[in-house]
Amino acid sequence: MIYATRFAPSPTGPLHLGHAYSAILAHDSARAAGGRFHLRLDDIDQSRARPAWAQQIKDDLQWLGLTWDGPVWSQFARHSHYNMALEQLWSMGLLYPCLCSRADIKAAANAPQEGAPMIGPDGLIYPGTCRTIPKGEMPKTSVLRLNIKKAIQSLDIKSVCFSDREKILHRSAAEMIAQIGDVVLSRKNMAASYHLSIVVDDADQRITHIIRGEDLREATFIHVLLQRLLGYATPEYTHHKLIRDEQGKRLAKRDDARALSTYRLAGHTPVDIRQMIGL
Repeated sequence: MIYATRFAPSPTGPLHLGHAYSAILAHDSARAAGGRFHLRLDDIDQSRARPAWAQQIKDDLQWLGLTWDGPVWSQFARHSHYNMALEQLWSMGLLYPCLCSRADIKAAANAPQEGAPMIGPDGLIYPGTCRTIPKGEMPKTSVLRLNIKKAIQSLDIKSVCFSDREKILHRSAAEMIAQIGDVVLSRKNMAASYHLSIVVDDADQRITHIIRGEDLREATFIHVLLQRLLGYATPEYTHHKLIRDEQGKRLAKRDDARALSTYRLAGHTPVDIRQMIGL
C-alpha cells in the first residue's frame, strides 16, 4: 500500500506555527517515503468556515513549499459519504437520536449524585438520557449518538488499541464507556461530527499514516473504534508535541501574532519558520 498522509485544517481562521509544524511533518514524511500528501478542508461547519480562510490556507502552505496530491477535498461536499456510514451504524443498532441541549447535559453532569463532572475527548461525558428513545427510521435532522457500550459489545473486544510512534496504547472497554461515553456522530445542522467525518475521509483517501497533535491522542480511541465498526483499516498514528507560546500555552487561531501570514508580511522565510518550530 502506498504511504499516504494528510493535513486537514478548518478554514475558520489563519494557520499559525502549530499548524505549520503538523503540516510540514506530514508532508515531509510522505515525500521521504515516495508517497502521497493530501490537503483536506474540515469545513463541515459552514457557520464558521469562510472561503477567504480556505484560500489563505492554500497560499500559506504553498509559501512554505508544501505541495499536495490530487484535488483539495471539502467535507461540506461529502455529505452522502457520511450519511452512508451513519446508515450502516444505524442498521447495526448502534446509534440513537438525542434531544438533549448542552444545558441539559451540563445540568445532568453537575447533579449532586453524579459527583464532579467527567470530561472526555468529546467534552462533558453524556449521561445517556436519550439512550432508550424508541427507534424507527434514522432521523435526518436529529443529533445522533453512538452507544459506545453496545458498539464495543458488538465487536466482542476487551479493549481498543492503536500504534502511536510504535508504542501500543490501550483503553479497556470499561475505560471507553466511563471516560469517553456516547459521542455525537451527527449534528442537527451538519451531516456528521468531526469524529465520523475524519474517519470516513481517511478511509476513502486510503490514508496510511496520520500525523497530528498530541491533543487529539484521546480522540484517536474513538476513531479506531469507528474504523473497526465500519470495516476500515486503522492507520499508523504519530501524535506530535504542540507548539506553545512563552507561557507554555498552546497556540490557537486567535493568536494572530503567530499566524503564518504575519511572519510572511514581516519578511520571514519558510526556512525561518522551520527553525522557529524546531525543524
